[in-house]
Amino acid sequence: MAEIGDGFAEATREGDAGAAFVLESKGEWWHAGFHLTTAIVGPTILTLPYAFRGLGWGLGFFCLTVMGIVTFYSYYLMSLVLDHCEKAGRRHIRFRELAADVLGSGWMFYFVISIQTAINTGIGIGAILLAGECLQIMYSDLSPNGTLKLYEFIAMVTVVMIVLSQLPTFHSLRHINLVSLILSLGYTFLVVAACIHAGTSKNAPPRDYSLETSESSRVFSAFTSISIIAAIFGNGILPEIQATLAPPATGKMLKGLLMCYSVIFVTFYSAAVSGYLVFGSKSNSNILKSLMPDEGPSLAPTWVLGLAVAFVLLQLFAIGLVYSQVAFEIMEKKSADTKQGLFSRRNLIPRLFLRTLYMMMCGFFAAMLPFFGDINGVVGAIGFIPLDFILPMLLYNMSFKPPRSSLTYWINLSIMITFTGAGMMGSFSSIRKLVLDAKKFKLFSSDVVD
Repeated sequence: MAEIGDGFAEATREGDAGAAFVLESKGEWWHAGFHLTTAIVGPTILTLPYAFRGLGWGLGFFCLTVMGIVTFYSYYLMSLVLDHCEKAGRRHIRFRELAADVLGSGWMFYFVISIQTAINTGIGIGAILLAGECLQIMYSDLSPNGTLKLYEFIAMVTVVMIVLSQLPTFHSLRHINLVSLILSLGYTFLVVAACIHAGTSKNAPPRDYSLETSESSRVFSAFTSISIIAAIFGNGILPEIQATLAPPATGKMLKGLLMCYSVIFVTFYSAAVSGYLVFGSKSNSNILKSLMPDEGPSLAPTWVLGLAVAFVLLQLFAIGLVYSQVAFEIMEKKSADTKQGLFSRRNLIPRLFLRTLYMMMCGFFAAMLPFFGDINGVVGAIGFIPLDFILPMLLYNMSFKPPRSSLTYWINLSIMITFTGAGMMGSFSSIRKLVLDAKKFKLFSSDVVD
């Protein structure tokens, strides 16, 4: 283990532009809170009423609460492991290095980097796709007979992302991510108000909270809903976020987590309850679509819904940037030269070229695969559950070695076993949905598959 730890933590730091530039350590605990909130509290919370639709009130509240408690506990344990390694002289700034060091296995390095790359690229593609869809929604309201297609809006979003991606470091996103936090509160409150208005209006939909009639369908729907909630709470980049903290980082991450989960408590529960209360078993996979049905009038004032969509659009830029940082640090670890300045021509030109190429790739796949939500469901089940529900417990048990007779050891083991099973069932359910929706898929379509 010492050899792996020394190799990843010390020897590769010299000349490591990914560490020196992208993951520079200058932040305070509240900056980590901004980054965490952007990574977790996004427009995906608008799918929570849909997740409740597959679980019902009781199980929905139970799963949402358990996922919240388990992920907070998981992220806190991971921060403790990072602090433990830092005190031992091995400050890890990358998830893959932490896993390889603590578990003493080089293959864990490649396992984690593969899953992280899949998740982060998937979220980057999904953010561009959803932002393009937001622009399309606003355009169709302003110009019902307009001729612009979804892929054209995706191209517009991609251009903006290319410009924003040139912000050189993760730490430089702190102000953008503060705005992102405010935006998440903003569109949540707007959606809650819109749901209350819809529920009390004369066009209020009938209340029906029944689950599917077939037992097998109920089981599949329940596990799909559990996967959705798990993915919503996931981030998979906590070590990289903690890397942005000025050393010593000990104890700072807990404050950042408390800030983040305060926002989570307000936004997640209010969005889930208000949306499911009004639309019940008819809840759409995006509650905004329930409020703006294809047929009939909008169920809330147009300006409220328009403002909510605009807030979602703006936050998607921040989310896309946060989840691109791992890709950027991987690219710049190989392409940049730490002996020259961050803005020297030697480093600026490769950064401009590589980040532009990466965003163009994400934009291309977003335009080509407007059914990426289904693919993201599979990626979320396969990716977020191992990184956020299993590995942190394993890393803690390996680092601190709690006695097998201790409550901590058995809590961690129980969480690992439970979520391994949930991840397998969630993956199967998500793949099943992907197959069932396959007939709706059309490359470069102007309609996003629900």
